[in-house]
Amino acid sequence: MILARYLIRKLAMTFALLFGVFAGMLILLDMVEQVRRLSDHQVGFAQIVRLAVLNAPQTLYQITPLVMVLSSMAVFLTMSRSSELVVIRAAGRSGLRMMVVPVLATMLVGAVYVAVMNPLVASATREYQRVLAQLRGDVVTAVTVARDGLWLRQGVEGGQVVINAAGASPDGTVLRDVTFLVFAHDIEDGGGVVRRLHAHEARLTLGAWELYSVKDWNLGAENPEAAAGTMARLDLPTDLTPSQIRDSFARPGAIPLWELPGFIRALERAGFAALEHRVWLQMELALPLLLAGMMLLAAGSSMHMARAGGAGLRALATILAGFALFFLRNFAQVLGESGQIPVILAAWALPVASMLLALGIMLNTEDG
Repeated sequence: MILARYLIRKLAMTFALLFGVFAGMLILLDMVEQVRRLSDHQVGFAQIVRLAVLNAPQTLYQITPLVMVLSSMAVFLTMSRSSELVVIRAAGRSGLRMMVVPVLATMLVGAVYVAVMNPLVASATREYQRVLAQLRGDVVTAVTVARDGLWLRQGVEGGQVVINAAGASPDGTVLRDVTFLVFAHDIEDGGGVVRRLHAHEARLTLGAWELYSVKDWNLGAENPEAAAGTMARLDLPTDLTPSQIRDSFARPGAIPLWELPGFIRALERAGFAALEHRVWLQMELALPLLLAGMMLLAAGSSMHMARAGGAGLRALATILAGFALFFLRNFAQVLGESGQIPVILAAWALPVASMLLALGIMLNTEDG
């Protein structure tokens, strides 16, 4: 256990150092990008720094497997140059036995890392999108999926419209059992409802909602129910498009891991496809195994005697293999989200493959 604690400590310290270096680099690069992106707006330096800090966690979280490869490779190359691996083998410990506890520790710490970082990244992503939209002066179209159906808010001249539908088509162009609440002023400024419409069906066309079997209440009347009117069809102006409705849904990365299963069920009850969110959920669950596989892959490629030579080529091959697995994982995610391959295969194939590849390399180079 002394050797295992020593390896775990070295891995943790190197990972933390590289993670901090990448965090600093990403924040600096993102600050430059934010200055370019907001060059037409009056934005202060403090706001630029705030946006960069809020946007960096998402990228850091995505490149965590690559950071794990680099940190593991650095640790074992250093141990190889200092002849520590020679001493460990002389004491009767093979590479496979030496790595059992670090691999299990990596999986355990990886699970804690996902449980802690995932909600933090989700919160930072939502806050980044809100602050960026506020600085740009964009009108945000909010879409929420709840137990009672789909809720949508759109901005109109002089006020806002809140839409509630029991269900929708997968592309968001047809809403069923839908209610439109027209507010005279901005909801956040305390504006009140002046009109209510209920339709059996609403179809989104270019520039308007086509409402069918409509009942219209004027809430400014003394008796809105007595003054209500019915009609077979009514066109309600809108600047929404189907792509805006789909893009307004919270991206999987902006939803905490623990809330994803409920969000997926609500999304499917509303009639929308939740394949993208299902793939993301499984990939988050598979991340600890991927981190362990990346660590073991770098370790197996770096456990060679320094006098044997070729350390540079092995390091290059390890980095290229890590990048290849990383991009193949992203490619599998795209295939899973498009329905080309099953969700489980898209999420778990690469983590399992990285672990098997690392074990194969170690079995080929170690004498047991």
